[in-house]
Amino acid sequence: MKDGDARFLSQYCSLLNLIIMNVKIQAVHFNADQKLVAYVEKKISKLDQFHDSITKVDVHLKLDNVVHTIKDKIAEIKVHVPGYNFFVKNSSKSFEESFDAAVASLITQIKRKKEKQLV
Repeated sequence: MKDGDARFLSQYCSLLNLIIMNVKIQAVHFNADQKLVAYVEKKISKLDQFHDSITKVDVHLKLDNVVHTIKDKIAEIKVHVPGYNFFVKNSSKSFEESFDAAVASLITQIKRKKEKQLV
């Protein structure tokens, strides 16, 4: 197999996984702008590097109902793989920061689960 063929096959498999992976992004009690949605989609698309059997990803972006003048932004991510579900929740002052921390935690969970399966 030539390098070009291998590269094409790798890109095709990544694209196929994105098509198979059902991603649902929901903004609760606010309208998410396209920039935030694109940011979330880009980060979610990289999850297939850590687990190749992801079937569904649910992302919920919420405003915390605290009486403070600056509301916390909450990111919840549920990842479904056959036989197991991962869930993370994080809050901070921006959706991007909350989402990044949640994704980092999610990647850690996925890696731990895969290590346990290997043992």
